[in-house]
Amino acid sequence: MRPLRPARTRLRLITWPLLAATAVLPSLSAFAQEQQPPADSSAGKPLAAQATVPEQPDFSGATNAPEAVPPASAPTPAPVLSETVEAERTETVAIAPSDYNFAPLDVEGAKAPTSGATQQAPPIPDDLLPNPDTLLAANDPSGALPGDPGPAAGSGELITSSAASATPTGSVVVNLINRLVEKGVFTKEEASDLVAQAEADAEIAQRDTIATQTAIAQTQATQSAMAEVISTQVAPPPAEGEVRVTYVPEVVRKQIRSQIKDEVMAQARLENWAAPGILPDWIGKVDPFADFRFRFQADAFPSGNDATGAFPNFNAINTGAPFDVTGDQFAPQLNTDQDRYRLRLRVRLGAGIDLGENFSAGFRLATGDSNSPTSTNQTIGKPDDGQGGNFSKYAIWLDRAFLSYTLGDDENHKLGILVGRFDNPFFTTSSIVWDDDIGFDGIAGVARYRVFDRFTPFLVGGAFPVYNTDFNFASNQPVKFESYDKYLFAVQGGLETTVTKDIEVTTALAYYYFQNIEGQLSDPYVPLSASDAGNTDASRPSFAQKGNTYMALRNITPTEANNFGTTDQYQYFGLATPYQVLAFSGRIDYTRWEPFTISLLGDYVNNLAFDSSAINAKAVNNRGPIPDNGLSDSVGAFVGGSTAWSISLQIGAPQIAKRWDWNMAFGYRYVESDAVVDGFTESDFGGGGTNLKGFTVGGNLALSSNVWLGIRWMTAESIAGPTFKTDVFQFDLNARF
Repeated sequence: MRPLRPARTRLRLITWPLLAATAVLPSLSAFAQEQQPPADSSAGKPLAAQATVPEQPDFSGATNAPEAVPPASAPTPAPVLSETVEAERTETVAIAPSDYNFAPLDVEGAKAPTSGATQQAPPIPDDLLPNPDTLLAANDPSGALPGDPGPAAGSGELITSSAASATPTGSVVVNLINRLVEKGVFTKEEASDLVAQAEADAEIAQRDTIATQTAIAQTQATQSAMAEVISTQVAPPPAEGEVRVTYVPEVVRKQIRSQIKDEVMAQARLENWAAPGILPDWIGKVDPFADFRFRFQADAFPSGNDATGAFPNFNAINTGAPFDVTGDQFAPQLNTDQDRYRLRLRVRLGAGIDLGENFSAGFRLATGDSNSPTSTNQTIGKPDDGQGGNFSKYAIWLDRAFLSYTLGDDENHKLGILVGRFDNPFFTTSSIVWDDDIGFDGIAGVARYRVFDRFTPFLVGGAFPVYNTDFNFASNQPVKFESYDKYLFAVQGGLETTVTKDIEVTTALAYYYFQNIEGQLSDPYVPLSASDAGNTDASRPSFAQKGNTYMALRNITPTEANNFGTTDQYQYFGLATPYQVLAFSGRIDYTRWEPFTISLLGDYVNNLAFDSSAINAKAVNNRGPIPDNGLSDSVGAFVGGSTAWSISLQIGAPQIAKRWDWNMAFGYRYVESDAVVDGFTESDFGGGGTNLKGFTVGGNLALSSNVWLGIRWMTAESIAGPTFKTDVFQFDLNARF
């Protein structure tokens, strides 16, 4: 026997043959299979030589099939085989562990790097998922395949001495080590250490392979289950009115993104959260608004109107010096026979203010020829009370100013209270009781509560000062007169009903009680001049239009000072009847073709305090023809009335909101002399006031979302008393901001 080399040298010499053997084992296996004799000639050959390698599982279920990757420990250099291995390769071929390793698979389906050709692997069925027992057998360090009988008892052991003859085993590695021991390359102790180290490495590789293959199988099973669930899910059928889009082109997506961006930025600028802190906090709580109207108006009077002085202007008398009824001059008269053409301007500017914690406030400024409660029109070029004419400036009035407290954010469930001067809180469908420009002074409460999906009752009530006696009344008397204040107390109950999805009905019943609105006859006295006041002068209306029945207020005693009632009869005039008005309002909206809407509107009004007999005894107007009885002091019978009603049909967009929106309206009204207070009814129809009947036709057309045209024609004539007819035409250009 040759003397052994030093241990360090022997280990270096051992390493290269082992590495070479490990690297060429796959090639040896393939070569041995090519050299296998037919099945009938396999007898007597070692079982290891008859073994075949089972097909590796196919993982091609992923988009990119995994590739086999050699173990990380496999060396790439292939040293020349020793003579012993070369001599034995034709006799016995064992399968090395590297021939049966599973390639790692990226669970996302990506390919793993490999040194060989790419292999496409089919998906693993559930019943073929690897289990630990199979993988342990496949990665056995001995190199035996599942089902192989393996070596005979004791054949896997190393030789105990260098002189002993090694018994062949089913493991090529063990056989190789035995031969190296026989040749004296290294001792049996060194061989045992190498085998132990190889077994430990194989065990680690085996655990890693099992974990990898189990994760692969579980991932594929989960993906398969998810795909099956998704494929079986069926989207519910679209709801009524829902449009389901299965494909959105890229150009449409860009448009949607741009639109959403613009809307978000607009909201950000509006709510000041795009660049917070630039403006004071209170700016975001103020909501300003404004509107503008330029109007051409023509008032025409057909022939046949009474122009004999039958239409005194009671408002002009009551707001000026008292009129001497015994004089030889006509009282101020209304125009009944001369056409007028006017350009009129209206500008309103205001803001709503959120005060927080359910409080809010608001104000509005407006133009106007005067402080009339029913009009904010400023006639261009008209000189009036020191304003207008010759390019003079026009006055601006405080038209609204209020504070409100509201509980409930839902419009159908709220309770609110208002104080100050605010819009009309009552539901109406026409202007026969209240002109659209009327502002209510005082306090009002509003309550709404939806009890069912289709029923929303509401309640409105309030107290409103109509007139407050001058603090120094009478100004030319050392002893002052008692106050004669006037109030409106009103309540209204209503119901909003959704009959069907296309029909909505709103009805309301209101009661308006005007306290001290009627005139009062004064205590008897003798005015020595126009400035001598009577104690009931304050009962005259501070504003009126025309139509109501009037009575003389001053009870002037005939004396020698006034030539026994034939001179110096200075008079003011007050309303001849109390007003306790019951008003029913109704509206039906048909919205099947929204925003195109068809609406039917109606009002019915009756003055419950009207007493024709009592009025007949004191009325100075609204009388019929003078009877031809030869008496110089005869007067016609009182012919006034106490009822009013209106009906109208509207079609088109209820609100002008965008370009080419339009609407039209056609209506008829019948308003008797004392159905309502003439100072609060519409100021345009028939020149304003009561004792009128006639038609109204009009429409609007939007030129943009904030600019629109309006046109309206109204024809009216008197119901009782002297003949009066008028036609009013209006053409408007409107804008809002």
